[in-house]
Amino acid sequence: MSLGALSPEAHEALAQAMNESGGRSNSGEGGEDPARYGTIRSSKIKQIASGRFGVTPAYLVNAEVLQIKVAQGAKPGEGGQLPGGKVNELIARLRYAVPGVTLISPPPHHDIYSIEDLAQLIFDLKQVNPDAQVSVKLVSEPGIGTIATGVAKAYADLITVSGYDGGTAASPITSIKHAGSPWELGLPEVHQALRINGLRDKIRLQTDGGLKTGLDVVKAAILGAESFGFGTAPMVALGCKYLRICHLNNCATGVATQHDYLRGEHFRGTVDMVKHYFRFIAEEVRELLAMLGVARLTDLIGRTDLLEVIEGVTASQRKLDLSPLLGNDHVPADAPQFCQVSRNVPHDPGAKNQEVLEALKDAIEKKSGGEFAFTITNCDRSVGALTSGAIAKRYGEAGLEDAPVTACFTGVAGQSFGVWNARGLHLYLEGDANDYVGKGMNGGKVVITPPKGSRFESHKTAIVGNTCLYGATGGKLFAAGTAGERFGVRNSGAHAVIEGAGDHCCEYMTGGLVAVLGETGVNFGAGMTGGFAYVLDEDRSFVDKYNHELVEIHRVNTEAMEAHRRHLREVIEEFVEETGSARGRAILEDFSDFTRHFWLVKPKAASLNSLLAQSRRQPE
Repeated sequence: MSLGALSPEAHEALAQAMNESGGRSNSGEGGEDPARYGTIRSSKIKQIASGRFGVTPAYLVNAEVLQIKVAQGAKPGEGGQLPGGKVNELIARLRYAVPGVTLISPPPHHDIYSIEDLAQLIFDLKQVNPDAQVSVKLVSEPGIGTIATGVAKAYADLITVSGYDGGTAASPITSIKHAGSPWELGLPEVHQALRINGLRDKIRLQTDGGLKTGLDVVKAAILGAESFGFGTAPMVALGCKYLRICHLNNCATGVATQHDYLRGEHFRGTVDMVKHYFRFIAEEVRELLAMLGVARLTDLIGRTDLLEVIEGVTASQRKLDLSPLLGNDHVPADAPQFCQVSRNVPHDPGAKNQEVLEALKDAIEKKSGGEFAFTITNCDRSVGALTSGAIAKRYGEAGLEDAPVTACFTGVAGQSFGVWNARGLHLYLEGDANDYVGKGMNGGKVVITPPKGSRFESHKTAIVGNTCLYGATGGKLFAAGTAGERFGVRNSGAHAVIEGAGDHCCEYMTGGLVAVLGETGVNFGAGMTGGFAYVLDEDRSFVDKYNHELVEIHRVNTEAMEAHRRHLREVIEEFVEETGSARGRAILEDFSDFTRHFWLVKPKAASLNSLLAQSRRQPE
């Protein structure tokens, strides 16, 4: 469970207990306090969920496993919601959000709409942290075997099959009405599908969703699992009374609340409580292995011949055919039963990333700064990620702010240019780029300009693809051209200027600034709870394009908006200085006339006076 759903004390106790016991704790989707990195209280599994809350380069490099949570078994197809009452100063700081404001994780990952997209995200993560395994969490449901096969072919290292009977964190009851199926159904389907397709030896299988006893562990191993996830039971060991009021912030035992009094006066959990629980689980597993005559848990994986089908009690139960779960007739007899490699290595090693890091290595180590030139093609993906990971591993969240380095590229960038960009790393591209530019960036600059001598009008021409700046937490992105759909989704700190955008711009945004110097698509600002935007609306169509539910718009040419007008001019001046944009220059030359066409878009709950102060707190 995430920090936000759990109290900091419970979250840290679980992490320390698992680390001391030789296991791994999961950070959940809410980020982790950097003060815990490198300590016994750090979660070895860092989760990357659809909200991308707190997913920074430093967060990613301080992990042994990076888990992409596609969905949770208890609420498939739903994102997460953290009620505003639980978003205190700590949670807001870690999630780059505003205290007291409800935080919404989108139902889908907006950079995963196909198995190829998932493969790209896996590649992004393997580039920023080459030492970590990448896990994908799937929901137990019919057809999961086919999906898992695709995940293995996308070079994931681990698959988690999540059953319906797990916890639901702080989710409202409306999110958990339709759950997945038991892990006992999904796990053998995945195990068999991987064996049939010759992939079982390349990937590890894990299951979770209501595991509580050593018997559960043994059954899961027999059905194909190599590792096992526990959520609710360790919380009960810490004192949880299973009141199912996590989302109300009133947990009586202080386990799942951010309320200071309940945490201080009622929480009695200790690290040893969790360690004792798992010690007894291990003891029960050893006893069951002895009863079965099996020396190692590994030898139990896939041994469905050790299970006996008992006759059902009811007429319906007696009609059940369990042979598809237990039978292996259609599986090659010599197919491996468990993973036999340490990594599921991608065919693409990321040669351009390695070239960039090699060139910048001395400047990073010596903090000497400098500017470096490279060519790039659309086959070069996730460029900058390996360097950002190296910077974050060496200098943490601060990166190279005091000694920035600049990498200048010429050509066409492939997917995820500038992904997870670290502070102090500036990327300049003369050309254009595909999808996911600046995804998860934490600092530095990403500047993209058309090739010199271009004759087209940049504000009518695409220069970057879809889902750019998704989950960004800082930095600046300037693109002298238009962007595709879903620009700035879940942006929580980056400043960006573009010359046009497709549908769903600034969706679920919680911080930062986006300036659009041209046309936008529909559904602008849906779910936006923080940050703000400037939008140029020359044809007066924007009133029908923005999402009215959570945001409101104001003209910037009124007397009350003088400070914002000055700020808008400063933003465009910096954009022109970085890109040389003809569109930007034209606006500045006739700024007094263009201001009447600009809207300021902000969350309804935010005051106008607070916007500029928030925008100036964001680091590069």
